[in-house]
Amino acid sequence: MSAHLSNVWYQVTDLAVVEGNGCTVRTADGQEYLDFTSGIAVTSTGHCHPKVVAAIQAQAAKFVHSQMNCYRNPIVAQLADQLYEVTPDGIDQFFFCNSGAEATEAAVKLARQATKRPNIIVMDAAFHGRTMLTMAMTTSKTVYRAGFQPLPSGIFPTPFPTAFSWGVDEATAAQRALKQLKHVLKSQTAPDETAAIVMEPVLGEGGYIAAPQAYVEGVRDICDETGILFIADEVQSGFGRTGKMFAMDHYGVRPDILMMAKGIASGFPLAGIGARADIMAKWPVGSHGGTYGANPIGCAAALATIDVLINDGVVANAALRGEQLRSELRALQSNDIGLADVRGPGLMVATEFVDAHGEPDAARVNAIIERCYRTHNVLFMNCGTYGNILRWMPPLVVSEAEIDRAVLAFAEALGATPR
Repeated sequence: MSAHLSNVWYQVTDLAVVEGNGCTVRTADGQEYLDFTSGIAVTSTGHCHPKVVAAIQAQAAKFVHSQMNCYRNPIVAQLADQLYEVTPDGIDQFFFCNSGAEATEAAVKLARQATKRPNIIVMDAAFHGRTMLTMAMTTSKTVYRAGFQPLPSGIFPTPFPTAFSWGVDEATAAQRALKQLKHVLKSQTAPDETAAIVMEPVLGEGGYIAAPQAYVEGVRDICDETGILFIADEVQSGFGRTGKMFAMDHYGVRPDILMMAKGIASGFPLAGIGARADIMAKWPVGSHGGTYGANPIGCAAALATIDVLINDGVVANAALRGEQLRSELRALQSNDIGLADVRGPGLMVATEFVDAHGEPDAARVNAIIERCYRTHNVLFMNCGTYGNILRWMPPLVVSEAEIDRAVLAFAEALGATPR
């Protein structure tokens, strides 16, 4: 790679890829790899889906950049109308930006404007981005924050219900976490100074852990009782990743603000937030914006992506392939004591590893990832505070045979890297 390129990016592989199709990427020398990273859960419809590519090409020939302050391209309204149809009930209006971190910033700004309250509660082990504000909201790993202190104030973490690591069932974890959340509201940030509770319904970087139903309902109840806004961060879990269009659809619980990015446009940089109309009405005109938000090519990619997800059965495929994947992984788990937990909805699946002392085993996860890459041409990533979780996030178009291939590679790597 170029000596003029910053080395700040952490690299999972040393591959120089030049082409991608479906679940496969190719290098300049013609080597093919099965990509179960999806660009960190981004390529929802696979690499270069023909319908998405065609939509991008057609829009690029019409208008590349129609800046929202200067004039409005009709495709932006088309996307807003489409999102209204597929997002959870109560999400009425939308604002578009470029990245998940920008969506987080927008959601916090909106919540503070709407409530006239300063503070934000986030979950322990959350990941919300790497801007200064979103670093303050990110508690999954110190590497994302180290060296950048002091960070913005007014951010208060509360424990996320992690049944496996706590050694309890989900009901107990939910009860304990709700008790701690109420304690935070009594001890650190009073309800009348708390604008929002921000939660990933399924932790992303924090370990692919789905919140228990009782916890999500409990957070909603607390918000209703106190006037605090419920912000659902679906940057990673949205657009079919969990086997439903949004993870909140599993719970039947209404968020006040919804954050979205990653899979929204199959890899084209686009993000946004949705909220109730009465909340959006409290955002003063001109108080937020951005040069590239609602880029028409990105909107075209998003419209094509949503069409493929729904009308080509891709969301349904994510649910089916997720069931297949968890079944095959649990069969392996029964013969490997180090593979301590298999979990996650849809194609947002975690395999968590512990050592002989029951401690997080990041070394084995890294060895498995390396062997799958070098020996089997299958690409994975880890996650979790301790790096001991191998996460499964293939494109949602993944086939039954591709799941089998990845699991076979994983199984061989398990045998080659005993605990």
